[in-house]
Amino acid sequence: MTDFKQKYEEYRAHFEDYLVQACDSMAFQPPVLTESMRYSLLSGGKRVRPVLFFAALEAFGLNYRGEERLAFALECIHTYSLIHDDLPAMDDDDMRRGRPSNHKVFGEANAILAGDALLSYAFDLLLAESGRSEKHLAAARTLSKAAGAEGMVAGQSADLLYTGKNGGEEELAFIYRNKTGRLMAAPVAMAADLAGKNRAEAEVFGLALGALFQLTDDILDEVGESSALGKTTGKDAAEDKLTAVKIFGLEGARQRAAQCAARCRELLGTMDADRSFLGDLVDRVLMRDH
Repeated sequence: MTDFKQKYEEYRAHFEDYLVQACDSMAFQPPVLTESMRYSLLSGGKRVRPVLFFAALEAFGLNYRGEERLAFALECIHTYSLIHDDLPAMDDDDMRRGRPSNHKVFGEANAILAGDALLSYAFDLLLAESGRSEKHLAAARTLSKAAGAEGMVAGQSADLLYTGKNGGEEELAFIYRNKTGRLMAAPVAMAADLAGKNRAEAEVFGLALGALFQLTDDILDEVGESSALGKTTGKDAAEDKLTAVKIFGLEGARQRAAQCAARCRELLGTMDADRSFLGDLVDRVLMRDH
């Protein structure tokens, strides 16, 4: 895993450097808007989606350097979703990435606006990139669909709908596919768009990886440590969220996570790509403790 750690850190550090420079250039008015956007963008985190995008680009034979704006758009959309997810009207969480949530620092109204600004800013970035080539336009369209009413927003809506209500495997699969899966599949599919590879295969793998990530997230909410996760644990059960642990029990959820990881490896084996880093990533997601 040493090579994996080194490569992951290379991708993460490269993106982090770009992100700091991009945030330094922000000067939106009033200043509190820029400050609140920067606060959440620069709050750390694993940068899984930009790293996955860079890794997929290299796996498909492309140079990830030069595609930072697409990665930035990914992170803007992910960060906006976290800001809104933490709001009192949604998951009502006071902590994110080990720091107070955006609305605890800037107030609920400013947090909503910071999320709105990050979403629209992501589309500014996507529009700018779309002019580079038809492949970049396809990649921008992939992310646009993953983020909206056919993707992440639909999953968030279903997650709220089934909180405190009965739901089964079909409803859980819809939440997994959309709330987490679509924005995890997007970077792999975007890389396939840019490389002219089989986009459908890439997306199916990304969706399976997203399901694995959400399965382990459900498990960690039950057994993880808040200090390691950087957010409050035990909230899923307290709020009666529809999760794998609720439906299958803790051991059942762990079994399904192992099965999902095996499915990820199976799908990865069909892809025309260098599978070494992505295969290690599957293992790391399965074993993660934060």
